Amino acid sequence: MITINNLQKNFGEKRAIDIENYTIQQGDLLGLVGNNGAGKTTLFRLILDLLKADNGQICINNVDVSKSEDWKQYTGAFIDDGFLIDYLTPEEYFYFIGKMYGLTKEEINNRLKPFERFMNDEVINQKKFIRNFSAGNKQKIGIISAMLHHPQLLILDEPFNFLDPSSQAIIKHLLKKYSEEHNATVIISSHNLNHTVDVCSRIALLEHGVILRDIINENNSAEKELEDYFNIAVIEEEKEEENSKVENIEVVIEESES
Repeated sequence: MITINNLQKNFGEKRAIDIENYTIQQGDLLGLVGNNGAGKTTLFRLILDLLKADNGQICINNVDVSKSEDWKQYTGAFIDDGFLIDYLTPEEYFYFIGKMYGLTKEEINNRLKPFERFMNDEVINQKKFIRNFSAGNKQKIGIISAMLHHPQLLILDEPFNFLDPSSQAIIKHLLKKYSEEHNATVIISSHNLNHTVDVCSRIALLEHGVILRDIINENNSAEKELEDYFNIAVIEEEKEEENSKVENIEVVIEESES
């Protein structure tokens, strides 16, 4: 489904993405995890051709995303509320998205039905523009719009953000069901390890733009490995901070003695 080769992206002197080779198969439900600044959103933007790579290539179904737009017909994504048209109502926005993919209003209405519990009577028929909705309901609108045309590739950046616990549980169920029913490739990023492990059958650990581990997650088997990794990272960070404090104290002492 997706092949990444020699991919590099720099911001000034910082290398944000550095992935030699990586493949995501059709039907994979992949979770992308990493600390802040790991490069998760940057990687998504490169896959969606929203950023230009400094080196390398990304192909979706053997189509280079930077050289053709054919892949857009079977791809859905929601990265942030910049994807929304905030002067439309949710209904207008859903109809607009559906029309781009040749769907009728009736088809769109039918495709919205599985999301009724997720919307919780807070999205449709509210008679207000998207800009006036809460962050959580904007998140719901974005996720639904990305799934509306039944894409074979679905990319969601931090889909659990701003959602209440009930909505988080519902969307986890919907994503797993969607992947199974459509044999779709679903890629999500999340800071929440529990949600990621619950949903994803495969997890990529990204740090400093590099995929350090590619973990098969069966019956939440990846949970301990991920927790151990991030706990070690926290301990090492604390040690670095402590060493830095000691070095600063030593410098102050030396300066006072001189």
